Amino acid sequence: MDLFEHQGKEFFTSYGIPVSAGEVAFTAEEALEAASRIGTPVMVKAQVHTGGRGKAGGIKFAANQAEVHLHASNILGLDISGHVVERLWIEKAAEIAEEYYASFTLDRSAKKHLGMLSAQGGVEIETVAATNPTAIARIWVDPLDGLREAECRKWVTAANIPAAAAEGTVALLRKLYRAYTEGDADLVEVNPLVLTKSGLVQVLDAKVTLDANSEFRHPQYRQYDATQPRDEREQTAHAKGLQYVGLDGSVGVIANGAGLAMSTVDVVNQVGGSPANFLDIGGGANAEVMATALQVINNDPAVKAIFINIFGGITRGEEIANGIVEAVGRVQIDSPIVVRLDGTNAAQGRAILEPHLSEALLMQPTMLDAARRVVELAS
Repeated sequence: MDLFEHQGKEFFTSYGIPVSAGEVAFTAEEALEAASRIGTPVMVKAQVHTGGRGKAGGIKFAANQAEVHLHASNILGLDISGHVVERLWIEKAAEIAEEYYASFTLDRSAKKHLGMLSAQGGVEIETVAATNPTAIARIWVDPLDGLREAECRKWVTAANIPAAAAEGTVALLRKLYRAYTEGDADLVEVNPLVLTKSGLVQVLDAKVTLDANSEFRHPQYRQYDATQPRDEREQTAHAKGLQYVGLDGSVGVIANGAGLAMSTVDVVNQVGGSPANFLDIGGGANAEVMATALQVINNDPAVKAIFINIFGGITRGEEIANGIVEAVGRVQIDSPIVVRLDGTNAAQGRAILEPHLSEALLMQPTMLDAARRVVELAS
């Protein structure tokens, strides 16, 4: 789950990482009140789950209360890459001496954590990588060893961080690594990491992505989950515990397992169709789960046909077939359904489905055949 900047800074603060004082505001009046408590000058910053805020006019310096109200009024409601600004972060303006870049993420191929550090911050790291790749110092951290102080110091030196900021950067990076690992994050990125004129190394912007599967270890993450950008379909599916991503096509997709669901989306595209969603019902394809999945897809008016693509593993084919039959009987479906059933006890499952086949419920022997038929029906 991606965090707003202010949530990322709250997350960092819980690990002792220094950030500027700030408050959330949902109206221009609340922005004024926040600026009054913090003290001007402040930065008025749009809070959206996307980058490019500055270029879009979503980050403004306010020297006084009048400018706070002006910028807050202009930024609220602003569309930034399809994300409408509904909240602001009013932050005490920092006196910046220098800007750096720092991040941690997982390098799956190396099976280690990857840290990136650069003395060239404040610009997109992709730009730095393209124009001056040697300006980025990388470190691979074995999860069993952690980020040791000696290695961290070598890393800071390799990144050409100035001596005035070296100690503060080492201390902050070790806290950032702890936040990344103990907080079950997929990504922590600070751009810019700044050295202030008073000599403090601190976070000026925060990009944090947390592993949603770790919520059982971090009950407080529910507050972050509640602010994730989801359309109405995704919100309904999420509330019912389904792994669903809304797309723009006309073929509804139900599959068991993320890999199979992605392959199903691909094969629908391959035969000339357009998927309306990605929906992974996981290992269970019983009647309750199947009925819920069908309800979610059926509520999407763009769906013209539904593709149920199931490969039985631990869940046997006859259980899946009984689940489909019962679900179809419980849910009023507006679109024809094409089923492809394979895997464990698939023959028994197909035999159960056979008497129920009609123009509204069809079955095909292979994934490709089923994709072609469902695309034909959708068009």
